[in-house]
Amino acid sequence: MYPEDLIAPMREDLTSVGIKETRTPEDVKNEINKEGTTLVVINSVCGCAAANARPAVKMATQHGKTPDRMITAFAGNDVEAVKTARDMMAPFPPSSPSIALFKDGQLVHMIERHHIEGRAAEMIAENLVNAFDEYC
Repeated sequence: MYPEDLIAPMREDLTSVGIKETRTPEDVKNEINKEGTTLVVINSVCGCAAANARPAVKMATQHGKTPDRMITAFAGNDVEAVKTARDMMAPFPPSSPSIALFKDGQLVHMIERHHIEGRAAEMIAENLVNAFDEYC
């Protein structure tokens, strides 16, 4: 686990734009399994989360059409919540950061770490916006 004071700004980077933290498996399941759409962001301390994933998510939340709910869990700290989210992202292997979109409890769009690393935040945000337009 990372010290909470170290990752607090990384958590706040997403919660400051209205993304709800989920720290338990029950929180994750309850949000994903609701009717409608849920964006799930697996947050991380890595550089590609800071430079690409979090900025992309924040850009995408400014789009006119967004998911009904947006949640996040922090890899390395919210261990059981992250495991639950990753289990629901099968068949995709665990990766952090990662971003998934669920509709009515079913995974409909996935952005894995290898889609985040080395890509501009704007490109990732465009990918998310396209998914929002299609599923939300």
